[in-house]
Amino acid sequence: MFLFQYGFMFRAFLAALGISVIAPMLGVFLVIRRQSLMADTLSHISLAGVALGLFLHINSSLTTFFVVILAAILLEYLRMLYKTYSEVATAILMSGGLALALVLTSHGKVDASMNIQQYLFGSIVTIDWLQVKVLMILFVILLAAFLLFKRQMYVLTFDEATAFVDGLPVKWMSIAFNVGTGIAVAVMIPIAGALLVSAIMILPAAIGMRIGKSFTSVIFLSMFIGMIGMILGLYASFYLDAPSGASITLVFILLFLGSNLVRMIWIGLLRKLSNSE
Repeated sequence: MFLFQYGFMFRAFLAALGISVIAPMLGVFLVIRRQSLMADTLSHISLAGVALGLFLHINSSLTTFFVVILAAILLEYLRMLYKTYSEVATAILMSGGLALALVLTSHGKVDASMNIQQYLFGSIVTIDWLQVKVLMILFVILLAAFLLFKRQMYVLTFDEATAFVDGLPVKWMSIAFNVGTGIAVAVMIPIAGALLVSAIMILPAAIGMRIGKSFTSVIFLSMFIGMIGMILGLYASFYLDAPSGASITLVFILLFLGSNLVRMIWIGLLRKLSNSE
């Protein structure tokens, strides 16, 4: 626990606890809706927001929020436009966001590459109290929204046609979900990194779906796994002097492989017991 004597580590652990709830909760919905690439798309687009802030010499967090929210709305519009080929929307926005980021940084200051690198791979040293507070506010809002609209999101996630028949505002709910995901991605990037934030959202959800027996159990198992992975990843990042996003992602991959191995062994033992009877 001596790590908490460092202010940046204390802030990082607080941020990790918030992310461990937000990321898996959103990740479960993304996986079930077959939109796993949306988190990756929004994280890449966020680089355009960072580059825009550096180019205009204003707070990069503000421009990132603006760009990501706009992209989330456009993503839903393109998804409805190309219903049969929904991956077209992610390809257009991902490539466009990266292209815009490259163009803006090429005309920016020399030190822009250092700021971009921090956003690409994440850094526990650069987390400040403002980012932690914003993350905690987002944590409360998303958790309250989940508890209040759990049934509606469940119906929307599994069958949009049924949700429409039930009178739910499918279009606006999808846009709200996309915007919430975009804001979460923008907030998580400083610690997770733009290139790896999608893994932190999807991997805990994938593990929880392999273990959980119901929708609710999958949600809470994903949060628990997210908390373990985030904490272990931060410890690894500190002791190995490695980027936080990369360390956390590798821990989640090991947890994913380990959970699947344990599950295979457990199923094999059950089959042997059933055959012996």
